[in-house]
Amino acid sequence: MRLKDKVALVTGGGQGIGKLTAMTFAREGAKVVVADINMSAAQAAAEEIEQADGQAKAVFLDVSRADSVEAAFQSLMNWAGGVDILVNNAGITRDSRMQKMTEAQFDSVIAVNLKGVWLCAKTAVPSMISRGGGSIINAASVVGLYGNFGQTNYVAAKAGVIGMTKTWARELGPNGIRVNAIAPGFTATEMIATVPEKVLESVRERTPLRRLGLPEDIANAYLFLASEESSFITGVTLSVDGGLLF
Repeated sequence: MRLKDKVALVTGGGQGIGKLTAMTFAREGAKVVVADINMSAAQAAAEEIEQADGQAKAVFLDVSRADSVEAAFQSLMNWAGGVDILVNNAGITRDSRMQKMTEAQFDSVIAVNLKGVWLCAKTAVPSMISRGGGSIINAASVVGLYGNFGQTNYVAAKAGVIGMTKTWARELGPNGIRVNAIAPGFTATEMIATVPEKVLESVRERTPLRRLGLPEDIANAYLFLASEESSFITGVTLSVDGGLLF
């Protein structure tokens, strides 16, 4: 029960890594707000948590819109009274070579993967300060550290998340708020379903542990950074990539 009596909000919590993170947090004693733009997925995840004797609430959240973020956090406040943990997990891809990428593709990824992280963190911080501290964990990516073919928008967003994480760690540390990021490697989720198998095999061969990541690998890293076990860790980007990049 490493998160007993804590309140956590997980963006993109209706599926994939976000869903498993929400379920892991609930199992560890947290009250979890499952926030997702897909409300039916969020509700299904929350119901699954409750069926396992956890506490969860589903809320609609479009992280790219300030009004949606405000509404989601108001719903959280009405339900739980405040927030201790924010996992900025929501993300999208719109891949294309730089010279063929459209403005819409670029803007949509930046809006969700970068602006959305800022909007959610900005909205969560006042409650965390009033509760004496908290933990913000942002989803970065190993591609934000080394770049990736066809992902100008995604790489720019994830590199920006790493920079914001370092900045917020300095700004919010005096308030008892820790800010860290997770940089997953290639992980077996819906997001890489369209990646050709020959590409995935190449990734496996270049990864010292010779496999793709699993959603639970990322969820467990989120759990560590959310818990008091990491109470003296802030400003860090933790690569969870099987040794792909070190």
